[in-house]
Amino acid sequence: MEEALNSTIHPACLQEPPLAIDVIKQMDAFEFCLYSMLTFMSCMSLVLYLEQCVFIYNNLPYPKKTTIMWVNGAAPVIATMACFGMWIPRAVMITDMTSNCYFAVVVYKILVLIIEELGGTNQFLERFSGQTVRVNTGPCCCCCACLPRVPMTRRLLFWLKVGALQYAILKTVLSVVSVVLWTNGNFDLSDLEITGTAIWINPFIGVLTITSLWPVAIIFMNFNHLLRSLNIVPKYAMYQLVLVLSQLQTSIINILALDGTIACAPPFSSQSRGSLLSQQMMIMEMFIITLVNRSMYRRTYDKLPPEAQDNDFNAQAALQADLVEHDV
Repeated sequence: MEEALNSTIHPACLQEPPLAIDVIKQMDAFEFCLYSMLTFMSCMSLVLYLEQCVFIYNNLPYPKKTTIMWVNGAAPVIATMACFGMWIPRAVMITDMTSNCYFAVVVYKILVLIIEELGGTNQFLERFSGQTVRVNTGPCCCCCACLPRVPMTRRLLFWLKVGALQYAILKTVLSVVSVVLWTNGNFDLSDLEITGTAIWINPFIGVLTITSLWPVAIIFMNFNHLLRSLNIVPKYAMYQLVLVLSQLQTSIINILALDGTIACAPPFSSQSRGSLLSQQMMIMEMFIITLVNRSMYRRTYDKLPPEAQDNDFNAQAALQADLVEHDV
């Protein structure tokens, strides 16, 4: 029975991902047009990002401009690496590692960006030191309404930065270790046994991811109302979207491929075809996000008004609303 089952499986479904030249040789007209269009999208994402970097460098002060360059680069870098992974299927492990390591740094840079928009670390502490902030935010403690508010201090801000920075460091280290083990045949995503390395490394990376997202969410949820004029909410939404698409979507597709839901299509095995579909979807999604980010970040802003001016503005707005309601 087992021999009959094995005889019905195409040999390519049990092989490693094909070489790039084998993919090119077996392309038909539709696949060639698809690959060409997606390659054009990834190249345009990179060109638009480089042009955006020139604009940011010439119009924004340091260190805000370097932070914004890092944040803007998430979508183009992921799209470029996905394009390499699409054309060279055997390099997917390395391209995914590069994309994930870059985005791990972006998680920390989002936290730095919010603080920089509020005037930098020193001005942030002068303005908000002693004020209480709520820590019952996602993804860790969104359901823990009983958690008390804690005062903002230099020590708390330091630990929030460390919480976001640890992911950038440890994710890079674990990604390099995974690639080294992969080249030696010791790291395989399809190996779900307790003795496999993937079953230990990947859950640990998931814990690091959640731990790093929590400090960023704390800062954003407590201070985003002060940065509405700087479009901080849609910027944060784009960062969250990149996170979901590059991490959650890829994980779901890989699970479906391992389960056999994504069928084998020679010369691609189920796992290789799942990776291919993930790379192609990623290029289109990151291209759109690059265009959206360009429209949001390609502008200069005045300095954030001081707290007293904020209070005066809010008082005037409230008074005007009361007058309108009285007239009605």
